[in-house]
Amino acid sequence: MTITFGSFDGVCSTAALVICPLMGTSGQGIEPTCYSRNVQIGKTLIFQPSTCFIHIVAIIMTAIMIYHIRSKYTAVGRKEIVMFFWMYMIIELLAMFLDSGIIPTSNVSYPWFAAVYTGLVAAAYCCLLINGFVGFQFAEDGTPVSLWLLRISCSVVFGASFFIAIATFKSYASFSPTKSVALFVVYLLWPILCVATYTISQLILVFRTLDDRWPFGDIIFGISFYAIAQVLLFAFSVTICNAITHYLDGLFFFTLCVLLSVMMVYKYWDSITREDLEFSVGSKAAVWEVKDPLLTASVTAPSTDYEEDASSYHAGAASLVGGVSGGQYYGSKQAYGGQGGYGQGGYGGARRAYPPTPTSEGY
Repeated sequence: MTITFGSFDGVCSTAALVICPLMGTSGQGIEPTCYSRNVQIGKTLIFQPSTCFIHIVAIIMTAIMIYHIRSKYTAVGRKEIVMFFWMYMIIELLAMFLDSGIIPTSNVSYPWFAAVYTGLVAAAYCCLLINGFVGFQFAEDGTPVSLWLLRISCSVVFGASFFIAIATFKSYASFSPTKSVALFVVYLLWPILCVATYTISQLILVFRTLDDRWPFGDIIFGISFYAIAQVLLFAFSVTICNAITHYLDGLFFFTLCVLLSVMMVYKYWDSITREDLEFSVGSKAAVWEVKDPLLTASVTAPSTDYEEDASSYHAGAASLVGGVSGGQYYGSKQAYGGQGGYGQGGYGGARRAYPPTPTSEGY
């Protein structure tokens, strides 16, 4: 495969991208050399069925990750990173309809959906890029400044990418399917730039501010999955397709590896954030364990401390404040004789183990 800057001819002849049916000089799109088999369900022909299955799995996994992110109420950058996962979920949902042909390429709405898809992809990478700088606290996370900076930036990137895409598809202004340099930059180069910047920023963040080095593993796995996805799609898609007799192609492995890289983004963020348990409100009941032995003793046996305190006052009168009864007070005294005082049976008539009557030598 030969990739020429600004041209989708070489790219689309290898990979079955969403925008490929709208590119080329013939007006009929660019058909891949080899692509996955189709299946017919009822009267509907489903393209890329295996890739659609990965899209469904990605939607489910993203929903689980969003749930766990939202449950960490006090984690740093929670509101910023969850926006990236919401956008990824919408992209996967839209890609499922576009890749499968549920929205036919001949339909008049297909270019508009493809333009929305292109804008969302560019905006999602912009969101990831900005999240890479949240940890540096240029603006405090969760504040209106941080959130609106993220929203406005993603909106601007989405609007610009959407316009470039629809103008290229519809031949508006100076754009056309044969003049696709701007779309080439937005669709192929912009994601690589954002991922590279995010990776470098997180390596600096972990190296300079964190004592734990385990997050390096999450970063390495994430960037490895992303690089493998690009190689399998643009270099070995035709080889894979021919080797597996059209059951799978590079798009299947590309979608799977991108999902794994997104999961590594979540794993990395979860490993570098800690939650303040004092302000945490989780769905599960918190289990508090008393570590102080003094507190543990006072909880398990509160009467013992009072008896010890009371026993230190040998000359004073007994106090009932704090739940110390007369039996507890006088029962702990050994200074009173066996026959004298209150008798051997005490107040309740039960015989106590008083010491033997001292002899004359003891006094």
